Amino acid sequence: MSTAALYMLTAVLLVLSFRKDRKKTRQALKKAWKSFENILPQFLSILVLIGLMLAVLDRETITRLLGADSGAAGMAVAAAVGSVTLIPGFIAFPLAASLLSSGAGYGQTAMFLTTLMMVGLVTLPLETTFFGKRLAVMRNALAFVYAVVSSVILGVIL
Repeated sequence: MSTAALYMLTAVLLVLSFRKDRKKTRQALKKAWKSFENILPQFLSILVLIGLMLAVLDRETITRLLGADSGAAGMAVAAAVGSVTLIPGFIAFPLAASLLSSGAGYGQTAMFLTTLMMVGLVTLPLETTFFGKRLAVMRNALAFVYAVVSSVILGVIL
């Protein structure tokens, strides 16, 4: 479905909601605006960071580091960067699309995304306070093993 169609559908549903109950619709729009205001600073800083990264790293560098021909070394780079990076999912997936269009391989991109979303070396100290050291380390290790296995499979298939 195209973006324009989604916007049109949203507008139609908003009008229908407004007709049904103006007060609830206004409250929902106010809550949505507050959520947007809370997310905006993080969103903008990450967009600037991604823009700078893509400006500094040209297509050849990304292809050399994370391209399909980079093999195990590219997987290792993607795993290392993904494991120590803390980026929300709504930024990670567009970033992955940018990496793919800039020459990164599917397996390497899958490794980056999977470790980014599942392995949290940066948040490990916080996780150990809630779950204990043994469980936190085990969860991260199993997530890393899953990331490696799934990324290798995706790299071979795609």
